[in-house]
Amino acid sequence: MTIDGLSRPHTTSAPVGGRRRAARWPFRVCVAILGVAVAAAVFAPLVAPYAPDATDFSIIWAPPGPAHWLGTDQLGRDVLSRVIHGARPSLLGAIALLAFATVLGVAIGVVAAWWRGWVDTVLARVTDVMFAFPGLLFVVLIIAVFDRGSAPAIIGMGLAFAPVIAKFTRAIALEELARPYIDAYRLQGIGGFQLIGRYVLPNLLPTLVGYLVVLFGEGLMSLASLNFLGFGAQPPSSEWGLMVQEGRAGVIQGFFGPAIIPGLTIAVVVVATNVVGVRLSDKLAVRT
Repeated sequence: MTIDGLSRPHTTSAPVGGRRRAARWPFRVCVAILGVAVAAAVFAPLVAPYAPDATDFSIIWAPPGPAHWLGTDQLGRDVLSRVIHGARPSLLGAIALLAFATVLGVAIGVVAAWWRGWVDTVLARVTDVMFAFPGLLFVVLIIAVFDRGSAPAIIGMGLAFAPVIAKFTRAIALEELARPYIDAYRLQGIGGFQLIGRYVLPNLLPTLVGYLVVLFGEGLMSLASLNFLGFGAQPPSSEWGLMVQEGRAGVIQGFFGPAIIPGLTIAVVVVATNVVGVRLSDKLAVRT
């Protein structure tokens, strides 16, 4: 067809739909990856072919084969089984870290945004001081008191993540508290705690969820790094970061699987978490 003697551009809705589908498939793949990781954490005893601590010194550093799909490590333990069982301590550790940091950070951020004035100033300085210290320092200080283990590592990294969450929460809380409905509820005599609990926090939740999903990936990576350094989970745990540390001896001898496979697992889960978190944050932002 022509319009005023000019050829009409050939446009259809198919390319748009194709672009939308092309934009969706990475998100769906990442959701599937996280689903597999969660399923491994929940059903590890049912799906893993071997116990994670089952040793067999006759097959040390065995290559992948029918009996051991991903090979074995320095103690003859099945790598696939250890990766599957490692999903539980790795994911639960990141969840515990994020839960502790979220409770502390959201409380600080909301209190600072609500009271402002000298309270805001004091809390801002406290979070700035906490933010200035690396997370590893918090872990070292806690380990000096309570010894090594998963709990001290989680608490230490939680203290490191809390200031980040507090600053983010304060920023979005200030925006929320500036809305007209806040003054309307105040005029009705609704107290501060009730107003925050019933209205402010639920309205902040959609924005916080996407942000926290992205932080989950960072928390997973941070805990894996601490476990790799020996500050967190201890043998015979099959936590992924600890598996990488234990597999280093094989790299020198030419056996890369026990170190690379759990490391690659961490990287894939972190990337998938970031993709899902960003996409989820965008969707929730549009709805709110």
